[in-house]
Amino acid sequence: MDSKKEIHGQNTPGAYDKNPRESSDEKASFGTPLSLWRKTTVLPSFPALEGEAKTDVLVIGGGMAGILTAYYLTKAGIDCILVEKGSLCSGTTQNTTAKLTYQHGLCYHRLEKTFGLAAAALYLEANRAALSEYEALCQKIPCHYEKKDNYVYSLDDRKKLEKESQTLEKLGCPVLFSERPPLPFATAGAVGVRDQACFHPLEFLAALIDGLRIYENTFVRKMADGAAVTDRGKISFRRAVVATHFPFLNKHGGFYLKLYQHRSYVIALEGAPALNGMYLDEDKKGLSFRNYENLFLLGGGSHRTGKKGGNWEELRRFAQTYYPASREVAFWATQDCMSLDGMPYVGQYSSSTPNLYVASGFNKWGMTGSMMAAGLLSDLLSGRKNRFASLFDPSRCILRPQLAVNGFEAVINLLTPTTRRCPHLGCALKYNAAERSWDCPCHGSRFTEGGELLDNPANGDRKKS
Repeated sequence: MDSKKEIHGQNTPGAYDKNPRESSDEKASFGTPLSLWRKTTVLPSFPALEGEAKTDVLVIGGGMAGILTAYYLTKAGIDCILVEKGSLCSGTTQNTTAKLTYQHGLCYHRLEKTFGLAAAALYLEANRAALSEYEALCQKIPCHYEKKDNYVYSLDDRKKLEKESQTLEKLGCPVLFSERPPLPFATAGAVGVRDQACFHPLEFLAALIDGLRIYENTFVRKMADGAAVTDRGKISFRRAVVATHFPFLNKHGGFYLKLYQHRSYVIALEGAPALNGMYLDEDKKGLSFRNYENLFLLGGGSHRTGKKGGNWEELRRFAQTYYPASREVAFWATQDCMSLDGMPYVGQYSSSTPNLYVASGFNKWGMTGSMMAAGLLSDLLSGRKNRFASLFDPSRCILRPQLAVNGFEAVINLLTPTTRRCPHLGCALKYNAAERSWDCPCHGSRFTEGGELLDNPANGDRKKS
């Protein structure tokens, strides 16, 4: 039977006549996007920096990666300041689906094929350690932490699932296999792992920031000679960590070549079924499913930033078809940095900047990746060896197929004639009708219709044309 016909069910009233990965052009107004996590948590506020300050380590970026790094450095007795350009967790961290897992899609067979089994084993070990650290901390923090089995399904490619299972078994990781996942369409099956988890990220971080030295609304405009210059002050430091989602310093590291950004969307539903586990399509444009308390979180509608995609309309059409009795109670979107080879960049910013470090490129797995990065950076800044340092080294080889794709997008958009240009590196901006923003297809900067900066790597507002 044709898999796509089987997915949607020919006898379903009002059947969704497109693949779940395909988009819709329908428009609807549902108010202002606001994540479930932000709706249910108020984080403490911190002052802006006024004047001068001095520290051993400056952490730039107040999301999960930056806060965890500052937390572990402070625990290690290292003097540390964290600065955030706006309010804490106002970017990707507040918009996550909040899954904690070392099963990052069907990643392990790909890693084995590209880097060898030893590298795949290190990647698994690093992320297993991160998951264990979350579990230890969440035992002491009320943050809706809950263990769940995690599954990655495929619509039509069972061989991919079988290859992933074989690699996981080689790595000594027990594998689950579901022939018929509890999803409202047919699949080729799903490969899973036990005892993964989900949580409320802002409740978790609210407990960690107590005692940290933090400045909000402190935008680092430039860095030079061991100092970060902000709008109303200056911070002198010995070493610095850039945890700003997309690294904003263009002179070093070549991150404008190494990274691109990808947007994805979530709606929270009341009255949809409960799932015993978390489910994700192996295709990066596919759907994800999980529950949070009595709510059903449906994710998807993904696309490269600056390109067209399904956005919330794809999710709403899907929900209307398969969960017609449900009611939408929240919706939001997030943006993820994608690396060339599917692994994060964590470590020294570049070979020419020995006192500058970075954490980026989590490939949609920023919760687990942030914990891994914080542990690695804490070791490096404390003078301890870390067995994962070479695997995630930002200076590793960049000769990957994605590099050509990134280069093509940059050339095309640099040559596109338009008055609306990104102040980052001058690429043409594209209008995002679903979110009413101007987005950069090259590196993912985003701006309001009025030109105010929404997402970096641009380090300021767009000039009005």
